[in-house]
Amino acid sequence: MTHRTSAAFDSDFAQDAARWLQDNVPQRWREHRGALEEQEAVEIRRQWDRQLFDAGYSGLSLPKEFGGQGLGLSEEVAFSELAARAQAPDGLARIGRILTAPTLIVHGTEQQRQRFLPPILQGTETWCQGFSEPGAGSDLAGVRCRAEKVAGGYEISGRKIWTSFAAYADRCLLLACTDQNAPRHKNLSMFLLDMKQPGVTISPIKQISGGTHFAEVHFDRVFVSDDELVDEEGSGWRVAMTTLMNERGGVEAASRYVEIRADMNLLLDMCGDDPRRADVLADLDRRTELVRWQISKAVHLENDDAEFVRATSILKVLWSELWQEITTVGLRHTTPSHRDHWRVQYLESRSASIFSGTSEIQRNIISERVLGLPR
Repeated sequence: MTHRTSAAFDSDFAQDAARWLQDNVPQRWREHRGALEEQEAVEIRRQWDRQLFDAGYSGLSLPKEFGGQGLGLSEEVAFSELAARAQAPDGLARIGRILTAPTLIVHGTEQQRQRFLPPILQGTETWCQGFSEPGAGSDLAGVRCRAEKVAGGYEISGRKIWTSFAAYADRCLLLACTDQNAPRHKNLSMFLLDMKQPGVTISPIKQISGGTHFAEVHFDRVFVSDDELVDEEGSGWRVAMTTLMNERGGVEAASRYVEIRADMNLLLDMCGDDPRRADVLADLDRRTELVRWQISKAVHLENDDAEFVRATSILKVLWSELWQEITTVGLRHTTPSHRDHWRVQYLESRSASIFSGTSEIQRNIISERVLGLPR
């Protein structure tokens, strides 16, 4: 059976990027990434961030005045897809580049941009995202992590959970409650917290798949200065929405599409000649390409904030639930040689409809912002 691929990349940018990736992706990562010791894998990923910067592939869609390359979201998405095809490492600086940097460009002070954007783009500072909590995941407005005003800044106390890269992070983009008496959505503030200080305790979380991508983080009266407050006190919800728009946007979806496409291709290799499964496989294959089409549509809406939010909210539901269905079919019909792959992918995919906003939350956004239905 012929496998589909994503849209052809025939621009000079894409051709140059493809050649660079082919020449620079570490061979050891391509051949042994599943068997590498954790410390070696981390070092390869750190070095990859620096290689991206040195070659001009860091911050592709960020404006030049902020240290980016000044290109469009289409180039950012294209590079993400090409990198996934080339089996490139996922750098540790991705949260800083995709989430923190765009947030600071919109809401940060000039001092904050000058301090934080260069090391983010250079890959010398790793960031994590402190949003979800044990009692406030889907209900982000209900975070209980407190920020109490003290001389010169705030003291942070509370917990965050499902925090990617926390074990390696230098900084945390952290959402905390600064006024417990204020109305919901007006009681939150965003901070740029230093993770390398007393009072920060990191507890890795072992996932059902065996991985340890996430951690629970405890903050015990951890100090952040007034200069590390983003925007103004009480504006945290607005700042967080900017962050989430980037988290659910085209770059993240493009990298997910490539992984889903690879799983779909493997499924076709395994079962594509079985007429009993032809209808199921054809449906999954069409929906995989629908994700790619929606990514392309979202890219062309990047200058229209309202339409971009609508398109990317739909994307998150599409790819997360599709991936779960593909891995379910793969696990059910796997062969001995692929059993480990489908077991891991199936277990990993279970969280896809939870993180970055549950499917239920995304459907609420779609019903209100796309369909215009009442609350």
